[in-house]
Order: sequence, then C-alpha cells, then structure tokens
Amino acid sequence: MLRRTRPRDFWQSVTGSLEWGESAVQAARRELYEETGILAGGSLVDLSCRETFPILPAWRSRYGAHVHANTEHWFAVRLQYRRQPRLHAKEHAEYRWVPYAQAIRLATSWTNRKAIRYLFGG
Repeated sequence: MLRRTRPRDFWQSVTGSLEWGESAVQAARRELYEETGILAGGSLVDLSCRETFPILPAWRSRYGAHVHANTEHWFAVRLQYRRQPRLHAKEHAEYRWVPYAQAIRLATSWTNRKAIRYLFGG
C-alpha cells in the first residue's frame, strides 16, 4: 500500500491515469514502474474488471470541467518475492507490505477496497 503525499492520509495501491493514445495495459505497466520502480514484465494480470466512480473534490483539478466520472481498470502483478519499492517522492511518502485484510482497512478509496477484495476473494 502507498501513502500519498496529498491528501496526506490517503492510502492506495498503485493507481494512475491513461496518457493520450495509451491502452489500459500500457498505463498499468507504466504507472507500476513510475510509482514503485518495479517492472511488471509478463507478470501483469488483467483482472478484466472495471469500476466507474464520481471524481472526488480532492482530484477535481486534474480533469476537465465537464468530466465528472472516472473508470478504473483493475490489474494485479505477481511478484516472485517481496521487493523494496522506489517511491515517486512527489506522489507517495510511504509504503507498506501488508496482508490483504489490512490493505482493505488501510485503503482510502472504496474502489480500491473493492478491487483488493475481488483479487483475494474476500
């Protein structure tokens, strides 16, 4: 789990936005590397799930005036061993490797909690 620098107590898994012309898979690989320094290689798993949600006020400035909802695409990555992430200092201040039940409690976003539950069958 990653703690954002802003809002200060916002915990999440790796997240991000599509860049122009980028597929969801390409964005997932890029965001994982940008936020943690981890290369997904062939271990990226498309969970084939999506969740649409309203954009919260804390993130409003990132979107155009007429954009009011966002769609998440859920991915997972299988790691052979626990790694030391290299955090993007402007985005994240801290990381924690935690069991999935604790990740659910720690996650600030309801969609992030839902994705973790889905991934672990909880």
